[in-house]
Amino acid sequence: MSQQYPNPEIIRSMFSKVASEYDKANSILSVGIHHLWRKKVVKLSGAKAGDQVLDCATGTGDLAIEFKSVVGESGKVVGTDFCPAMMTTAPAKSQKKNLDIIFEQADVTQLQYANQQFDIVSISFGIRNVGDPIKALKEMARVCKPGGRVMVLEFGQMSTPVIKDLYKFYSEKVLPVLGGLITGQKEAYDYLQKSSAQFPCREGFISLMDQADCFSSSTYVPVSFGIAYVYTGVVK
Repeated sequence: MSQQYPNPEIIRSMFSKVASEYDKANSILSVGIHHLWRKKVVKLSGAKAGDQVLDCATGTGDLAIEFKSVVGESGKVVGTDFCPAMMTTAPAKSQKKNLDIIFEQADVTQLQYANQQFDIVSISFGIRNVGDPIKALKEMARVCKPGGRVMVLEFGQMSTPVIKDLYKFYSEKVLPVLGGLITGQKEAYDYLQKSSAQFPCREGFISLMDQADCFSSSTYVPVSFGIAYVYTGVVK
């Protein structure tokens, strides 16, 4: 049976509704651990001063901010999202940290940027919400320089006994209710939990990267016992 991917317009509408409380919900639901995961992405990307970075599905800008703090004034970070409402707070967040980041509307499946423009192209917790993830991977690789890295941070399914069962209970029974209480949009957090439970992870996602046929190597590293995974694709 083929994998069913979401309708982009439904996703755009859903994220528009949760945008104003998204950061608050994220911090409560992950107990702040998601910030450590993003730091891991930046570290594994090999980002350095002067690098050019494109962060897709940037949302409220957390990963873009992590990258900008590393690439510095000589580097450039562009944060994009196909849902403008999600980026409403991003400019103020970056300015508060004295970080100059460009935020623009863009769809990861049809990016408006030139070929081979960026050293690193990233997406965190966005690829599973894309209507065609292989097309998204191809686009991310297209705008990335040969030898550059496409970085993907995404939820997956845990394989560690006992912890796996505890997390399953939390994600199925607690997370949607808490997310609903914080944002008033329980349906959105029902969707986020179910999509995380079904989306290809580990070798399953590496297979999608292989199908994109843009990478000379594709690897993954689990974070927090496999609640999420960091994938690295080195662009051909």
